[in-house]
Amino acid sequence: MSHEHKNCHELLGQLSDYVDGSLEQQLCTELEKHLSGCENCRVVVDTLKMTISLYQTTGMEETLPGAARERLFHSLNLDDLLKPRDADV
Repeated sequence: MSHEHKNCHELLGQLSDYVDGSLEQQLCTELEKHLSGCENCRVVVDTLKMTISLYQTTGMEETLPGAARERLFHSLNLDDLLKPRDADV
């Protein structure tokens, strides 16, 4: 594994804290320096930020038919987040 790919793996392990704004400043600076030179990691960060933003924008509003929502959650291994429709009442 090259140094660059090892660095990507290590830094992206801190991605959640970075996006949440809870990453310590030294690591945040290191991650931002890495992002300035690594397009692949920038794509990962931008995609995660966009996904979070879309989720927050739409909230828990159901925009998918129930069966499609269930298939999506199942394919993402999120079955435990599916709740019966009666629980929404």
